[in-house]
Amino acid sequence: MIVDMELVAKGMDILVRELGIIEAEAFISYIKNDRFDYTKWRQDKFDDMTLHDIGQDASKFIHKHPFKGDAKIL
Repeated sequence: MIVDMELVAKGMDILVRELGIIEAEAFISYIKNDRFDYTKWRQDKFDDMTLHDIGQDASKFIHKHPFKGDAKIL
């Protein structure tokens, strides 16, 4: 498992790469200021999905963002 600061750095890298610096900053600002409820978001996003749907989305993500370094797929 990676340490907190490494996790934050990787997360920021992904946000900036995928959204661009302006949208990444806007996203962070929204999350911090809106009292974002991750549990509610997760339920709204995933409750209607089947395990098959989640697996397909994960496969698409892995193909778009292949693992680098010593990351392992279990």
